[in-house]
Amino acid sequence: MVKKIAAFILVGFLSLNLCGCFAVVAGTAGGAGTSFWLSGKLTQEFNASYERTVSAAEKALDSLKLELAKSTKEENVTQLKSKYTDGKEIWIDIRRVTERSSKVEVRVGAIKPDREAADKILKAIQRHL
Repeated sequence: MVKKIAAFILVGFLSLNLCGCFAVVAGTAGGAGTSFWLSGKLTQEFNASYERTVSAAEKALDSLKLELAKSTKEENVTQLKSKYTDGKEIWIDIRRVTERSSKVEVRVGAIKPDREAADKILKAIQRHL
């Protein structure tokens, strides 16, 4: 098992060197439950269907007492918008990866993104899955 994990990590780092793109490693490691901070967004892949993940995100906002201001749904992408009481905007993007997995990106704050707040929302989504 340790060899498989080491090989997985090595392949990830090699992909990073070959592609020069951190997103490749982030997408690969996301399924393992790790979240990554990219361009002001906290990103994580979940082993849950797209519909189930959208529902969990809506419940997460509700449980954090954050009002859902806008919901834009398409076939494979949903964006939820909300606001903290201090005025910081919240964007949650949910994308279908496969029939059994979804990618969630959370950004809090337009000018100076708040990683801690994004992490709190992402953990709430995970609890509702």
